[in-house]
Amino acid sequence: MEGSVLIDGSVMEGGGQILRMSAALSCITGTAIKISKIRAGRSTPGLRPQHLSGLQLVSDLCSGSLQGATIGSTDISLSPGKIQSGNHTADPQTAGSVCLLLQVALPCALFADSSSQLCLKGGTNAEMAPQIDYTVKVFKPIVEKFGVNFDCDIRMRGYYPKGGGEVMVTVNPVKELLPVTMTERGNITKIYGRAFVAGVLPFKLAKDMSTAAVRTIRKEIKDLYINIQSLQEKEKACGNGNGIIIIAESSTGCVFAGSALGKKGVYADKVGIEAAEMLLRNIRHNGCVDEFLQDQLIIFMALAKGRSRIRTGAVTLHTQTAIHMAEQLTQAKFTITKCDDELSSNDTYIIECEGSGATNPHL
Repeated sequence: MEGSVLIDGSVMEGGGQILRMSAALSCITGTAIKISKIRAGRSTPGLRPQHLSGLQLVSDLCSGSLQGATIGSTDISLSPGKIQSGNHTADPQTAGSVCLLLQVALPCALFADSSSQLCLKGGTNAEMAPQIDYTVKVFKPIVEKFGVNFDCDIRMRGYYPKGGGEVMVTVNPVKELLPVTMTERGNITKIYGRAFVAGVLPFKLAKDMSTAAVRTIRKEIKDLYINIQSLQEKEKACGNGNGIIIIAESSTGCVFAGSALGKKGVYADKVGIEAAEMLLRNIRHNGCVDEFLQDQLIIFMALAKGRSRIRTGAVTLHTQTAIHMAEQLTQAKFTITKCDDELSSNDTYIIECEGSGATNPHL
């Protein structure tokens, strides 16, 4: 392929994120890409069902031509065409994460000529990926600051190992994305969440996760009412699972989360404590986003027109990888500066980006 950008899929974090980021940016910028050494260092290298269906979804969205896309493949190439609105479906037929499918498809659908319906199947609450509740409660309100507008209808929740979940996402196109500044954390004003059991698991597990989580947070945050609902999922759930997500909101509109999923042989209170500790860790650094939102915002900062500034905790390898991909495939320029004001812990940073100002040719 003449003039295609070559991407090494094994650099830095070296996982599926490189794939999602470069496929989405290829689609939006109209740049052909060739990715090699995909997930080279992983225990099962190459494309897994979830990565494959994500790539097919993007290729479908941009009427592109996709080569080398088979399970286990470590080399693919994508030549994008025109971005198509309308209905698109992705189904890895596993518990592969619907949230990761959304991560790759959402930016592309923003640059279509009219609204898109994405039917995403798989796991809604899966390991190594955001839970769907995170996507709706944390990711969504913050990306809306960039001018993104989308809706998520959770039709069915699906759990490991079968999946079977289904989420309908409607995405409205944008002319261009706005830059975002989030540098003031303010005070934590609200903490709430959901502890769930699905399928045959006893309701007591939800109660145990919730109680342990509240107890853990109480040690550090004494004066806030913490509202974690315990839920038994019956009809809109496929398979068995348990988990918890706890969300904290600040006075300036920042949103943070801690979450964990139950596993065989792990006590429920341990799951609750893990989620609570993750939340507390993400509040302590006084940044405006948690460690998981941090890398998910990079693509929007890179595409926005103008300068974005976001205050964060320690910059993750996922984020550094996303920045590396964004700078390779767009004109965006990122800088990371350590904060040393009186509010910062020893790990507070500002990620700044002069965005590439991608515009939607169809609008």
